[in-house]
Amino acid sequence: MSKKRQEVQLQQDIETQEEWEEMMAKEGLWVVDIYQEWCGPCAAMVSFFRRMKNELGDDLLHFATAKVDTIDALDKYKGKCEPTFLYFACGVLVAVVHGSQSPLVMRTVTEQLAQEHKVIDGNSQRKEVRTYCQTDDLENGELDESESESEEMGYTVAIIKPDAVRNGKVDEVLEQMKEKGIDVVAEEERQLTEEEAREFYSHLKDEDYFEELVQFMSSGPSHVLVLTKGAETDGSVLKEWREMIGPTSVEEAKEQAPDSLRAKYGSGKYMNALHGSSSPETAAREMAFFFPKLAVTKKKGVERTLALIRPDAFRTKRDEILEKIRESGFKVALQKQMTLSREQAAEFYKEHEGQPYFEDLVTRMSSGPLLALGLAREDAVQGWRQKLGPKEVDKAKEEEPESLRAQFAVDDVEINQLHGSDSAESAKKELEYFFPMQQTVACIKPDSIGTKDAIIENIHEAGFRIAAQKETVITRDIAEEFYSEHKDKDYFNDLVNHMCSGPTMFMVLSKEDAVEGWRQAIGPTDPEKAKAELPESLRAIYGKDVLHNAVHGSSNEEHAKKAIEQVFGPLQFNSDGTVQGIFLFYPDIVVNLCMVQNRLLELDSKL
Repeated sequence: MSKKRQEVQLQQDIETQEEWEEMMAKEGLWVVDIYQEWCGPCAAMVSFFRRMKNELGDDLLHFATAKVDTIDALDKYKGKCEPTFLYFACGVLVAVVHGSQSPLVMRTVTEQLAQEHKVIDGNSQRKEVRTYCQTDDLENGELDESESESEEMGYTVAIIKPDAVRNGKVDEVLEQMKEKGIDVVAEEERQLTEEEAREFYSHLKDEDYFEELVQFMSSGPSHVLVLTKGAETDGSVLKEWREMIGPTSVEEAKEQAPDSLRAKYGSGKYMNALHGSSSPETAAREMAFFFPKLAVTKKKGVERTLALIRPDAFRTKRDEILEKIRESGFKVALQKQMTLSREQAAEFYKEHEGQPYFEDLVTRMSSGPLLALGLAREDAVQGWRQKLGPKEVDKAKEEEPESLRAQFAVDDVEINQLHGSDSAESAKKELEYFFPMQQTVACIKPDSIGTKDAIIENIHEAGFRIAAQKETVITRDIAEEFYSEHKDKDYFNDLVNHMCSGPTMFMVLSKEDAVEGWRQAIGPTDPEKAKAELPESLRAIYGKDVLHNAVHGSSNEEHAKKAIEQVFGPLQFNSDGTVQGIFLFYPDIVVNLCMVQNRLLELDSKL
């Protein structure tokens, strides 16, 4: 019985607004697992919390579960099925972790507990963070996914570092921002304390230059800014600012991007003059760090819709149509050339079955290659429908002669040449049909493992989700199996030897049409060819020769599935591209926490 009472006491159960307010008034760090009644708290984390509580033995550390359904303060988290852990210190939200990522959850506990001790000792102040679920002007606690992405991705943090400030470069940098159309939302000149510098750069604490970086960043004032760019909400300001400042290494910046700001103003190593957020998530954290009370203006969300250039128009009018699409402000986010079978065409247009034109439509849709496009823009669904014009070609020519269906009609063909989704719901289904969520295997080879952080930044910027990753030194047997498709090639032994020569970072990437998307991102096998044909590709930037070409990507979906099995074991994926269950990836083992959850709890109850 005593053991049962201890288990209950580990996490205080909060089920009413009154109990929530009482907890908020208490001292210490509270780690709160918020949940909805239909799914319950995250049981897989209980053993980790108990072990942490026992090992730390810190009276300031408390754990709780809170039922979103019955607590008014958590209304805005209703409908969010992802596990979420809120960290409160004396009623102040100081950190948030989404998902059951036990290493991150536990690391955040350690960091925030240490921070709370500093606050109590009078050596620091609490820094409140805001989550998008907390924004005051949300209606009924709901936030449309596209709005969340646009709000996160429409801003970035820039820092003009002490060396550039001392050298009087602030005005020059601001002028170059202005020339690029970048707007400054907030700015301040601020000298970081050593403690603040350590906190801000905590992700670099294991680097040998960390102490020197802290001293440098606290050696004088920095100029800190939040940047945006007009009405753009597709993450372009974050990417554009990083392109403006250039590679992190000043030497690389001077060699690869001589016109970049770091090449112009940096002096070496960490004294590279400027900083830019590496991802939308990092930008949100950095904004909370420097401007905790800043309320950015919410922008209208970017939508995606499906466009099809049907076979007749594809053969003769493709380039002209694509140019019209770009002129109309649409971004081509996804693109695929394919040929539908008659059965596929009939399935896609089955809602039109029974109409006089159905057989002709199916015949023409399966008559040759077509181009499927995922278009992105504010109000994309309605905007694309307006550009298309009426469905009937004769009506389009008579009533809206400037519409695309009128301009690109094919003589003696009654079927219009362009398709557009008729609603946001249809767009989602149709995009999933033509661009299903897919996984591919990427690896950063031993010759480029030193630039893995920069390559991973590129992966995020390209819209891939890293569903799993593992860094390891592979054996010769594994390398031979991994590259078995090349075993008859002259270079096979050299390739295997190279892959065994040092650490390799393996990743599972998720995205619509991920295999082809990643192949496009890395470029041709030969870096010289990549530089000529795709100069922005990863092999063009980081590759040295055919053998030392920086990165690898699966050649097709079948090879991707085989490689995932070889490296990570039998993974299953959710519809959003994440891994089903809770996985921990170690160099030589993959652990599914959901599979061992019951065993952990059973063993724990016997301790």
